[in-house]
Amino acid sequence: MDGATLEATTLEAMEAAVRGPVIGPQHPDYHQARKIYNAMIDRYPAAIMRCTDAGDVMAAVDFIRDQGLELAVRGGGHSGPGLCEVDGGVTIDLSPMRWVHVDPETRTALVGGGSQLGDLDHASHAFGLATPAGIMSTTGVGGLTLGGGHGHLTRKYGLTVDNLLAADVVLADGSFVTASTKEHPDLFWALRGGGGNFGIVTSFTFQLHPVHTVGLGITVWPVDRTADVLRWYREFLPQAPEDLNGFYNLLTVPPGPPFPEEIHNQKMCGVVWCWTGDLAGIDDALAGVGDAGPPAFHFTTPMPYPGVQTLFDELIPAGLQWYWRGHFFDRITDESLDVHARFAENVPTDLSTVHLYPVDAAAGRVEKDDTAWSYRDAIWSGIVGGVDPDPAKAEIIKQWAVDYHQALQPHSMGGSYVNFIGAGEGQDRVRSTYRDHYGRLAQIKATYDPENLFHANQNIEPAG
Repeated sequence: MDGATLEATTLEAMEAAVRGPVIGPQHPDYHQARKIYNAMIDRYPAAIMRCTDAGDVMAAVDFIRDQGLELAVRGGGHSGPGLCEVDGGVTIDLSPMRWVHVDPETRTALVGGGSQLGDLDHASHAFGLATPAGIMSTTGVGGLTLGGGHGHLTRKYGLTVDNLLAADVVLADGSFVTASTKEHPDLFWALRGGGGNFGIVTSFTFQLHPVHTVGLGITVWPVDRTADVLRWYREFLPQAPEDLNGFYNLLTVPPGPPFPEEIHNQKMCGVVWCWTGDLAGIDDALAGVGDAGPPAFHFTTPMPYPGVQTLFDELIPAGLQWYWRGHFFDRITDESLDVHARFAENVPTDLSTVHLYPVDAAAGRVEKDDTAWSYRDAIWSGIVGGVDPDPAKAEIIKQWAVDYHQALQPHSMGGSYVNFIGAGEGQDRVRSTYRDHYGRLAQIKATYDPENLFHANQNIEPAG
């Protein structure tokens, strides 16, 4: 077992500091508690402090800092490079803080820092409301939001951080503040895309929008049509109504509905559509899909929005081997079509994939300097992911993802959505992700976390 072992007296002191359980290596729940979404990450924290409220988080931060221990923060546990755990360190686990309070009058939601997207979707759906956030219900609200956040509703309503109104934050000195445009506005600016560098957010306040039943669409073509599909997609989507969101993906067709049996287990490329306009209008909005060539399958149906958010939960559950890397793109170049086609033909496993998520339209109209997210001129946020349940294939899927990512680098904008930075990419990648915002972020880091207590993340080093 890797990692340091804390003395029994230290664990007892931890237990006395917080109301939630403290789980050390001898605890019967330890091995289950240290598991995260990506099974390629296998770390052994010295302790996991499960915090029940902001008071617990404040006490935990004080204890870990004063003892000189390594600190990591876990929300939903979806961090691809496993930044929510450190060997021999202490994880502040926010998972007990899963709650959502919706105010239908103001169309806002107050969301606990350990909540998952499914919690937010379920609570807001009861009032016919939603906010743009991801494509999987098991993703943590905290990590997704602090990185910027995009999803099925982004072209219509912007990034997740464009809908963040306030955040309650525990700082490195153990104090508690509320950040908004009126209180600690510099911290609030940094939280909207700067990752977990500035503190631990114990609750988020989001603006909600009228969304209830949406139009789901799925269109797939044989994988040998990859270049043709992307050539069509790059022209079609940016000109489409903002009610239409569609992310491109590479897939092996799952053996089940809604797909017909004759295409089960076949390699395909396709687009998953989400339509927020009048439900009768989705077929007209997608009338042009045949221009990419006859699809192998095209399907539309009304679906409650939380149903769309859970489509991938069973297909890619927790416990798989993952390696991912991302890019921003302002265009899909002719040369990159060949790259996509070549790697699609040589995808190493059934679950390995590439996604291109639209971040234009409403997201692109926000001014670049309004938030820490620095790529308002991007059209797509792309991710290449090697995925498989078998640990023996870990190196194969990683190499495919790295090679694919590197082949796309000359056709990218130079940076990545911070939540898509893969393990081992280095500090230069973090800097390129924030562009000329990095200096301002480093100054804010120096104000709120001068000793870099919160460094188990895609780290922004304090200025000076």
